[in-house]
Amino acid sequence: MTLNKRDAAVIWHPYTQHKTPDLPIAICSAKGAYIYDEKGQEYIDAIASWWVNIHGHSHPLIAERVYQQFQKLEHVMFAGFTHFPAIELAEKLLEKLPKNLGKIFYSDNGSTAVEVAIKMAIQYWYNKGITKTKIIAFKNGYHGDTFGAMSVSSRDNFTKPFIPFLFDVEFIDLPLKNKEAKSVKQLTELAESGNVAAFIFEPLVQGAAGMVMYSPSILEELLGICSKHNILTIADEVFTGFGRTGKFFAIDHLQKVVDIVCLSKGITAGALPLGVTACTNEIFNEFVSGDKAKTFFHGHSFTANPLACAAALANLELFENPIVFDDIKRIEKKHEQFIKSLHGFKKTIRELRKLGTILAIEISSDDETGYFNELKDYIYPFFIQRKIVIRPLGNIIYIVPPYCISDKDLDTIYSAIKECLTLLKNGTLKSNLQQQWVNG
Repeated sequence: MTLNKRDAAVIWHPYTQHKTPDLPIAICSAKGAYIYDEKGQEYIDAIASWWVNIHGHSHPLIAERVYQQFQKLEHVMFAGFTHFPAIELAEKLLEKLPKNLGKIFYSDNGSTAVEVAIKMAIQYWYNKGITKTKIIAFKNGYHGDTFGAMSVSSRDNFTKPFIPFLFDVEFIDLPLKNKEAKSVKQLTELAESGNVAAFIFEPLVQGAAGMVMYSPSILEELLGICSKHNILTIADEVFTGFGRTGKFFAIDHLQKVVDIVCLSKGITAGALPLGVTACTNEIFNEFVSGDKAKTFFHGHSFTANPLACAAALANLELFENPIVFDDIKRIEKKHEQFIKSLHGFKKTIRELRKLGTILAIEISSDDETGYFNELKDYIYPFFIQRKIVIRPLGNIIYIVPPYCISDKDLDTIYSAIKECLTLLKNGTLKSNLQQQWVNG
């Protein structure tokens, strides 16, 4: 029996409607920008396996560092104990983060990093004896799948069954180009209530919403409003961190600083799960007290796992080589050149968006824009048939490749995108796929 049939008998996959007949592709190995299935077929990983494998798969330095760490210490509980990889990683992350941040709290993934941030912000005001209970977030945002993270995320089909159980959040419009004034007005009015504990946002790019982008200057203005009204600011850098936007962190595009930063995904370059929530010493100090009730009662069994910390340290070591940001700039330039070549698809493309290594193409569609647009049901298999892993967000094709990807592979991806756009333009994508299914 094949691996995917064995899988179908026992496994429940994330974000998957198992009513559909398609079996998952069984992957047996990966290297660099490629993954290999059980038949040995090679696929270009154009989205870095859900945005995590920033240096590519099976990087030898990361593997070696994890192996070395495993021989010393694979895990120890982090309450009452500490270890070198956690300390070293915290020191190195704080060197990269804005200088106002002073403490690192470890968790397991992006959702928990956000969960920690929300709890920190709420308890910070509680410990000070100040009543501030409201959180502000952008509409259509995505911050994770745990209950706190869902609460500050978009109220949509992803969260619909749980809405009665989510805490109230004040949502404001994303400050898109020529619509900034509305967002500023909404935030200002809410801030003036005096009851806002924190403002959480995905800096510059809303990832799961379709790689929707907004400018650093308007984010600066919103942060200024928060500072004026003593509102904590939380930057969810789970997707945008570690070079994705062309700088180490998306908040590096800003002059103003934030109070809390959430990190995950690229932090271990895809090797192991790890979450980080960085905060200011001012926040931390409100939890330091003779009153034990002011303790931050949050933790995970695998908090600061030494193997994950070792992988993250190797990731940071790789960034010390200038070639990484040279590759990021190379990908940026390739994206720019490709965008210029798409002038013949003006009616097919609703909008093109690019920042750093992120490229998004929103397809014109009469149906609902976003995740549930039926175009994804045709776009995804189109690329899989061409041995390219692209997971469209509804009618939005995007690529966020590993930085090691070659120009040749980028050209292969671009060529496939153009072919897909041509079929969409001619209204023949569905029939083309059906014919290919018939043929094999």
